Amino acid sequence: MRCLVRSADIQFKGICGLTRGFASFNKPPQTITEKIVQKFAQNIPENKYVRSGDYVTIKPKHCMSHDNSWPVALKFMGIGAKKVFDNRQIVCTLDHDVQNKSEANLRKYKNIESFAKGQGIDFYPAGRGIGHQIMVEQGYAMPGSMAVASDSHSNTYGGVGCLGTPIVRTDAAAIWATGQTWWQIPPIARVNLVGQLPKGLSGKDIIVSLCGAFNHDEVLNHAIEFYGEGLNSLSIESRLTIANMTTEWGALSGLFPTDEKLLAWYEDRLKFLGPNHPRVNRETLDAIKASPILADEGAFYAKHLILDLSTLSPAVSGPNSVKVYNSAATLEKKDILIKKAYLVSCTNGRLSDIHDAAETVKGKKVADGVEFYVGAASSEVEAAAQKNGDWQTLIDSGARTLPAGCGPCIGLGTGLLKDGEVGISATNRNFKGRMGSREALAYLASPAVVAASAIAGKIVAPEGFKNAVSLVSAVDITDKVNKQTASKSSTEAVDSETAIIDGFPSIVAGEIVFCDADNLNTDGIYPGRYTYRDDITKEEMAKVCMENYDSEFGKKTKKDDILVSGFNFGTGSSREQAATAILSRGIPLVVGGSFSDIFKRNSINNALLAIQLPDLVQKLRTAFANESKELTRRTGWHLKWDVRKSTVTVTTSDNKEMSWKIGELGNSVQSLFVRGGLEGWVKHEISKSN
Repeated sequence: MRCLVRSADIQFKGICGLTRGFASFNKPPQTITEKIVQKFAQNIPENKYVRSGDYVTIKPKHCMSHDNSWPVALKFMGIGAKKVFDNRQIVCTLDHDVQNKSEANLRKYKNIESFAKGQGIDFYPAGRGIGHQIMVEQGYAMPGSMAVASDSHSNTYGGVGCLGTPIVRTDAAAIWATGQTWWQIPPIARVNLVGQLPKGLSGKDIIVSLCGAFNHDEVLNHAIEFYGEGLNSLSIESRLTIANMTTEWGALSGLFPTDEKLLAWYEDRLKFLGPNHPRVNRETLDAIKASPILADEGAFYAKHLILDLSTLSPAVSGPNSVKVYNSAATLEKKDILIKKAYLVSCTNGRLSDIHDAAETVKGKKVADGVEFYVGAASSEVEAAAQKNGDWQTLIDSGARTLPAGCGPCIGLGTGLLKDGEVGISATNRNFKGRMGSREALAYLASPAVVAASAIAGKIVAPEGFKNAVSLVSAVDITDKVNKQTASKSSTEAVDSETAIIDGFPSIVAGEIVFCDADNLNTDGIYPGRYTYRDDITKEEMAKVCMENYDSEFGKKTKKDDILVSGFNFGTGSSREQAATAILSRGIPLVVGGSFSDIFKRNSINNALLAIQLPDLVQKLRTAFANESKELTRRTGWHLKWDVRKSTVTVTTSDNKEMSWKIGELGNSVQSLFVRGGLEGWVKHEISKSN
């Protein structure tokens, strides 16, 4: 029996094996995300249109790093690079630990500044502001462009129509040295914002509601595109807040369209910055207006979600999880006393946020025993808030000001939560221990809710929303839309072959070894006690691989096996040995239901192949459900990945076949594997240029 799964019938997420929709034989319809990647993809064949699931080499317009710039510089120099490829591409900012005046931190900051100035890189010192805010203010992130940063909140740039996504330090070093790194286009979700946002609410209420309403990983490792009638009720600053926190929702990017509201915002920025700004100028804006990037009719989306803005009320997430949602009015009835309140961060430290808080506290005083911390997202924002009086209003209420930067959001500097304390914050993360003690409770809310709570001494709803009822209308219509898409689409998908470069196998095949476990973390794959042993050999790594998961793993596996595991494989720490240990056993390919994104990047950067096929995992679980539970099972099933045809075929022990069409592994990404990983590829590129 042969079963070829149609791409519109099943969703494949993550590393490889992403769903690709049907298309015409000419130019296939593309999403906004795919179109922007098309602009910044390198060395793609003529007439090749990139799709969700494809591996591509990207040359982003800009790459930002912050306090981690020095570790990136050390990695850059460690691979033999001396001069950055394009100093106009790179931006360095100091923002995370700006309150730390220790000799070690000041020395690191001085090293970063000296490196940047020596290379001619744009540099923003401590106190100038948070890197993501600077990227937007200074036009490094522009509509229709692509910008990356070695920080998880690069999604922020999507608020101004720029495809922003995070990278790891090795990627940043590669971009510094060659201008390029790799990316796999994620599955793309379309989020329809219907209705109008009630007056008094902001983007924070929207994203907190989305995180609470769709809290089962619906958009995990997706690229999100927002659209709908509700966009016209959102300020650009609200869009930036929403895009920023798509990170906490689990997404890799959150993109808003280039519309009249955004163009008008840039006209105001042009007046503020003056006519001679190198990035925000008349020529650039006219070009964006002339050719805004819009999704094509019929473009395929892996997810379709709807949120009715008119049903929202002031929202609060937590404690200690963005997936836990309540209305502020509901929590007010529970009398949750607070000790600290925060209006800081790249999420809600902009001018409108400060204004909302100032309007809430005007003429009032912060409650006795409550500490209210306020920090602007940038020195530009702080100056504007001082000019319009909002800054002084907050100070008069009893707020304590912090320098423009990250601070307590990342658990650094003044005002961290202590054991047993409750805090409410307009930041983006309330993970346990993130803002101080693991024995504290952290809630997230809008600037208005945070300010009102600081005044009341407990979590409350702002005036006008005391009796608001939580009736959030949110629905996932993915199955319905994709069935309609399948019925209307061509019955044949675009079927092009991928060229194979010298040294890369056209076929990857082997027997499936099944480790049936979800959330198999990096400590299970490579025990933490070996992580910082620099003297461990490849043979020793092979011996201890997966021993914390199954002590019998080494006896049951052999060279060229294909490892298949469950969902969220590689979660936990960022140790790259989780990938290299698997390679050391001679296992060339890992298949998972889904992967931790950091594991994905570490696997590709270290030349371990990986494919995401949730349907295969479910079929294995069904087939072996009634047998004895082995942690590591040899299945007798064989997998063959035809790289040229982008097809995976699995043959069961009774000779039944199942096949899936997956994303293309482009030539430029194949070259990473041929060179032994990203660092080897960078060294090769440097040697060519020399």
